[in-house]
Amino acid sequence: MIPFLTSFRTVQTTLQTDEVKNVPCGTSGGVMIYFDRIEVVNMLSVNSVFETVKNYTADYDKTLIFNKVHHELNQFCSVHNLQQVYIEKFDQIDENLKTALQIDLTNMAPGLTIQAVRVTKPKIPEQIRKNYEAMEAEKTKLLIAEQRQRVVEKEAETERKKAIIEAQKNAEVAKINFEQKIMEKESQQKISEIEDLTHLAHEKATADATFYAAERETQSNKLKLTPEYLEMMKYQAISQNSKIYFGESIPNMFLSGDSNSFIKESVVMKEKKNA
Repeated sequence: MIPFLTSFRTVQTTLQTDEVKNVPCGTSGGVMIYFDRIEVVNMLSVNSVFETVKNYTADYDKTLIFNKVHHELNQFCSVHNLQQVYIEKFDQIDENLKTALQIDLTNMAPGLTIQAVRVTKPKIPEQIRKNYEAMEAEKTKLLIAEQRQRVVEKEAETERKKAIIEAQKNAEVAKINFEQKIMEKESQQKISEIEDLTHLAHEKATADATFYAAERETQSNKLKLTPEYLEMMKYQAISQNSKIYFGESIPNMFLSGDSNSFIKESVVMKEKKNA
């Protein structure tokens, strides 16, 4: 190196972060917003340093990154309104910038790769910001109201389910009690039927026993009605009489059919004997 004649520039070949600040962006509705800071993480490969510096100088990042960020961001904002850029599609800006930058760098500087892009929330006019804040507050209130409504509906649903469960339980208990009463009545009816059958069987057995005893007594009496038995019964009946008559004509009183002649004859026989 010759002093004062030879110069050099240091080129970083490790990961570096380039910050693009205060990037203006006009939306499709004509509102001008500003992105305070956009960070682009990139890395230049060692083999591509000479070619990249030769084509775009040592400040290659100004041409390939800074200017491209401005261009791509304005392209995005020009086809979207403020609501989309600021809220609805803000989360897509990082990935869209990274993809757009990498496509161009692949053609213009193949050795330079984009690792990540980070975009901060843009600055919008104060009045619009207040309107968004008011809108967010109303949305928050709405969300709170919806959440409260869900809680009330959930509580009502819970109460309804509890009521249904309680009603089902009461119905099942009532059904069990009803079936139990029916079983008790059926048991009582069966017991009554058994008692009736038992009483009927007892009465029938008693009647059969009485009938059998009477029948046997009748048969026994029939067997007893013999001349000898009747003769014996006759003398037993006579022997129970308290008056006893004596005389030679006593047998005649048993042969007479007239009770008066029997008495008269007995008295005459007794008088003769006393004489």
